[in-house]
Amino acid sequence: MHTATYLLTFALLGTGLWLLGGHEGQPSVLARLLNRPDVEIHRRAGWALAALFGIALILRVRAAATFVRESVRVNRGDGGWFRRWPVGALTGRFGSHRGHFDPGQRVANVAFIVTFGVLIVSGIGLTTVHGGPQFVFFDRLHRWATYALMVVVAGHIAIAIGILPGYRGAWRAMHLRGRVPVRTVRRLWPASIKADVDVPMLSAVAAEQDDRATRERPIPRGRVSR
Repeated sequence: MHTATYLLTFALLGTGLWLLGGHEGQPSVLARLLNRPDVEIHRRAGWALAALFGIALILRVRAAATFVRESVRVNRGDGGWFRRWPVGALTGRFGSHRGHFDPGQRVANVAFIVTFGVLIVSGIGLTTVHGGPQFVFFDRLHRWATYALMVVVAGHIAIAIGILPGYRGAWRAMHLRGRVPVRTVRRLWPASIKADVDVPMLSAVAAEQDDRATRERPIPRGRVSR
């Protein structure tokens, strides 16, 4: 799901920016590889992304509901996490948090949901409306949502590839079936794991689901790995 999403997203951003730059009629590299016009590639990739999200919602309703619920939750202490974020991004000493996602991830998730939603709706509008004020409205909406998505994607990539030292290893939670080293979980999700766990690898999802049990059980300070 994640791989298909970013492949389609990159195809859409690439062809969209190419067309936005006034290169319609001048095939991009992707258009030459696929032997299709950029407009057609962009339209088909958009429909494919909309279908992918639709299928995911149908087949994984509970997972989608959990994702949305955990992304929009607000907890006491979130403000403190954000205040410590600059130091955590450089040192890995993030503040404690509750739930599946840390406050920064929640903001990013909501940004992805909103921008993708706006892009899909406006994209459908552009393919069904021909001219007039409605087309102009959808075009502007699609364009500004694209700019917003580029910012969110750039931040996502920066974190995934470890530009910020505190997030090194986070890419494993996005790939490789979500399995990350315990030390990485302790650094990024400190409230999601018991301090006395001693295994080489741990599922990030399982660690996050252990949050409630962790809060109910005091963590011995002397056992926390630094």
